[in-house]
Amino acid sequence: MKARYLRLNVSCGGTLMRNISLFVEDTVHEDFLVVLVQRVANAYNIEIKIKVSSVRGRHEAVITELGQYQQDLQRNCEDLPDLIIVGTDSNGRGFLQREKEVNQATSNLADRVISMIPQPHIERWLLLDSEAFKKVFGADCSVPKRKCDHDRYKRLLLQAILDGGVVPLLGGIERTTDLVNAMDLQHLEQSDRSFRRFFRALQHRFEIWQQTESEGADTEIN
Repeated sequence: MKARYLRLNVSCGGTLMRNISLFVEDTVHEDFLVVLVQRVANAYNIEIKIKVSSVRGRHEAVITELGQYQQDLQRNCEDLPDLIIVGTDSNGRGFLQREKEVNQATSNLADRVISMIPQPHIERWLLLDSEAFKKVFGADCSVPKRKCDHDRYKRLLLQAILDGGVVPLLGGIERTTDLVNAMDLQHLEQSDRSFRRFFRALQHRFEIWQQTESEGADTEIN
C-alpha cells in the first residue's frame, strides 16, 4: 500500500523533534487534528510535539489571531515551529477563498503553513466513515449532501449518535478522538476532496522530513 494510506513503517536514523502548531477555530478541529497528525507522524516514524491555539469566534477570529501570531513569531524566531496547521471551516465561502485568507494572514510564513479547510463543515467529515462510526457509537451513519448550514451537520451527527443508543454529553464531539483513531483514512481521502487536499499536503510535509532525517543518518554513517 502506498505511503499516503498510512500503512508504511519505515525506520529512520534521525531523532529530530518536529514542532507543530495547530491554529484552530474550535474544539472539534483541535481534537480531529491532534489525532490525525499523530497518526501520520507514527506512520512516518517522525517525533513531533504539538502545540494548540484554539480560537473562539469561528473563522474571522481565527484570521485575526493568526495575523497577530505571525507578528509574535517574527519578533521571537526561536519559537518558530516547523509547521503551522490552520483548521477552519469553509462555510459558504469555498475552499479557495478561505485558503486565500489564511495565506494573506501568514504571508511571511508561507513555507511553514498548510490549511485544513473542511467543506463546508468538519462535522460532515465525522460522518464520512460509517464503519468507524459504528465501531465507536454502535450504529451506522450516512454521508449527508453538502449544504451550507452548520447546525444541519451538528443535528445529523447528534441524531446518528442517538440512533446508536449513546446519550452524548457534548453533542458527540467528546468522542472525536476515538472516531478519528478508528477512521479508514484511505476511505476519507477517496470520499471527500477537501479532506484529500489537506491530507496529501500533510503527508508531503512528513515525506520531506523523513527524507531529511534519512539523509542526515547516511551522513553520520559515512
